[in-house]
Amino acid sequence: MIQNQEEVLPLVEASQEKTISIVQLIMDGGTGGQIIMGILFVLLVVAVYIYIERFLAIKAANKVDKNFMNQIREQISAGNIEAAKMLCTKVDLPVANLVQKGISRIGKPLEDINTAIENAGKLEIYKLEKNVSVLATISGAAPMIGFLGTVIGMIVSIHEIANAGGQIDIKMLSDGLYTAMTTTVGGLIVGIISYIAYNHLVVRTDKVIYHMEATSVEFLDLLNEPV
Repeated sequence: MIQNQEEVLPLVEASQEKTISIVQLIMDGGTGGQIIMGILFVLLVVAVYIYIERFLAIKAANKVDKNFMNQIREQISAGNIEAAKMLCTKVDLPVANLVQKGISRIGKPLEDINTAIENAGKLEIYKLEKNVSVLATISGAAPMIGFLGTVIGMIVSIHEIANAGGQIDIKMLSDGLYTAMTTTVGGLIVGIISYIAYNHLVVRTDKVIYHMEATSVEFLDLLNEPV
């Protein structure tokens, strides 16, 4: 029994020696790998920040009271145009901003009102999509930067082989191989996260745009109702 334990202990110690952390892998990758991983880390931080900031902004923009248009209808039907404007100002959401723009044009031809609402809608969409395109850029650039690290790592390995003088040792190639593998994995991880975050924000933005369009149509129909 004691002999078995003595045989097992070296195996356990060997397995523990082979265990290596992610940080150690990055550090063993050499200067080139560390620079590439540093760039990828910065891109990841930027992507996460943009996603959280835009997610909260889009979520807030989609919180519209279901009775909002009913209140607007009551105020306009009663001729309280200023009260309707104040209601839109109080709500201060993209949908309310469109309605407020339309209310400010009441008395002009319906086509002019529609054009004003469309122009205001373009501005609101631009605000909602602010910096979202950066996520798309990161999702495409991060894997490419990772592959750049792969090429750098392979160049380092080939350089070591050329200078080995016929005596190739795997330890000579370790820096280049670490750089090649860690940067590739890092670039793909950052790219995947950014890609998913981008598409999620696009879906949520489309929902807000749909509500804006539906509200605009409802407001125009309100103006067409007989007095």
